[in-house]
Amino acid sequence: MIPRLRQRYQDEAIPKLMEEFSYSNVNQVPRVTKVVVNIGLGEATQNSKLLDAAVQELTLITGQKASIRRAKNSISNFRLREGQAIGTTVTMRGTRAWEFLDRLLSVALPRVRDFKGVSPKSFDGRGNYTLGIREQIIFPEIAYDNVERVNGMNVTVVTTAATDAEGRALLTHIGMPFRK
Repeated sequence: MIPRLRQRYQDEAIPKLMEEFSYSNVNQVPRVTKVVVNIGLGEATQNSKLLDAAVQELTLITGQKASIRRAKNSISNFRLREGQAIGTTVTMRGTRAWEFLDRLLSVALPRVRDFKGVSPKSFDGRGNYTLGIREQIIFPEIAYDNVERVNGMNVTVVTTAATDAEGRALLTHIGMPFRK
């Protein structure tokens, strides 16, 4: 079964993008290659239970086992040693990425308080978009009663777009609610 958002991409976004950017071949149309979700926990150096909870929550949200990220360098001002666990991340591709994006756009983002759209300035110059989420409780998979600490996360949508304009057009056509 094809994910709902991917079907929308194939049926609506590809023809609009081909017309908008005058592509001669369907393979020139930008597409989503992966979605990376990351939670950074600097406080995990003192309390390792925070990291375990973040891994469990990220696994629930994405449907894929989260991996623990470790510090590459020691920084004495932050009481950080090389090799200490400081974050967790998940990289989703294919069907999982499309399903996650669909849940993010249709369920999670509308649950944000006073939501007026996402910032159109968060592109990296190569068509990839990064979105910061302040609290993980906007996802329906997370039970508010079981949350020890509210964590923020970064969601990066990696595309094959060559420019930010192409990346923004792609995300707009699949339903990303950008601010005016």
